[in-house]
Amino acid sequence: MTHTSTVLITGGSGFAGTYLVEFLRSRPDLAVWTSDRTGPNPRLGEAAAARHIKLDLLDPAAARQVLAQVRPDYVYHLAGQAFVGQSWADPWGTLEINGRAQLNLLEAAVAEKLTPRFLAVGSMEEYGRVAPAELPIRETHPLRPDSPYGVSKVTQDMLGLQYFLARGLPVIRVRPFNHIGPRQSRKFVAPAFASQIAAIEAGKQPPVIQVGNLSARRDFTDVRDVVRAYVLALEHGTPGEVYNIGSGESHSIQSLLDRMLQLSSVSITVEIDPARLRPSDVPDVICDATRLRAATGWQPRISLAQSLSDLLAFERTQVDLAAPSTP
Repeated sequence: MTHTSTVLITGGSGFAGTYLVEFLRSRPDLAVWTSDRTGPNPRLGEAAAARHIKLDLLDPAAARQVLAQVRPDYVYHLAGQAFVGQSWADPWGTLEINGRAQLNLLEAAVAEKLTPRFLAVGSMEEYGRVAPAELPIRETHPLRPDSPYGVSKVTQDMLGLQYFLARGLPVIRVRPFNHIGPRQSRKFVAPAFASQIAAIEAGKQPPVIQVGNLSARRDFTDVRDVVRAYVLALEHGTPGEVYNIGSGESHSIQSLLDRMLQLSSVSITVEIDPARLRPSDVPDVICDATRLRAATGWQPRISLAQSLSDLLAFERTQVDLAAPSTP
């Protein structure tokens, strides 16, 4: 008889969360629960809704109640404020949501005498200011966050380490680099491009696309590969350790835009929008994921070209549902 393990995914209705739910629900050895401040994502269907808990993780008592109810063997903590740009507008809100929510979950586990394998999701933004000579970025690289969001992710990272060292919780930490794919919020650069292109093709806006800094280079990995890395890291990683997640290649924002314009059926003019420029922008980022590969055998499977094609195809299906938003 197969033993069933219980999984709790916070932020299960979010971008990476929905893909993680879909991926784990295919396994008969897992009972998957999700939680969010809102209701279940209808995209996940009735089966997922049956195991969804509406939860405000800023409430310590609510966090404890959920852990007491679910008693998970694995926790994927994906809930939080995910936008670097928003962190400049609301620094404290970002720090509170990202830091306190995770703290409440960890405290709840201790209070309930639970020891789930716990995935603390940091970010490449923890590394902050990285010079070209320091690439590729390894886990041992100094943390120099240059945004409130980056600081909030360092907080989550170090809380995970603290609860491993001081409380013995089997926390595995990950630092994903940029992920990309269908269903991503239009506040991010690639879906912002794709949604504008789709709207132009449908005659919903003039044939002009608004962009920010196109020279920055980033390490993009398809979200479906990222969630596989999450699972492999949590199930096979070493508690207390931290793992980068990324492709090992960088691509300019210009190249992303060029590829999607090539996939478009119409001629489009590109214009710089100063409102889309960030207060700080590192010129190049490349991930070194050697540690993750050695521990789990993970490799990305989906090419950037495929990710962009899938993203644009998805945005074309959404063009009549809502006007494209600005990132």
